[in-house]
Amino acid sequence: MKIAHVALWTKDIERMRQFYETYFKAQSGERYENTNRGFASYFLTFSESEVRLELMQQPTITYRPEETPLGWAHLAISVGNEPAVNALTKAISDEGHTVIGQPRWTGDGYYESVVADPEGNWIEITI
Repeated sequence: MKIAHVALWTKDIERMRQFYETYFKAQSGERYENTNRGFASYFLTFSESEVRLELMQQPTITYRPEETPLGWAHLAISVGNEPAVNALTKAISDEGHTVIGQPRWTGDGYYESVVADPEGNWIEITI
């Protein structure tokens, strides 16, 4: 068995698609729309991974900030080495996106930084 894709609800699907294409070299498939439901999605493919990210948008799905949901905490994307982690973190920061954790070695042996995508979802950038 293997994970085929991970899905993420989003408010601004085009902005999110552009973020993942720009910083993580994702390639987007065609936009899918179900006009009856007001649903739209893109599947994003990453160059060396079989796992895809599906961005989804539908007006009836809303964020409730008063709730802290249990479930997925972050998406980890491997970029290969320390200089790549450092460079990508800096590029994302220089463009005004939030860096939650600067590049560092963690206690469990990972070199990583943590950034937020345009809607606040955490992404670990790791080797």
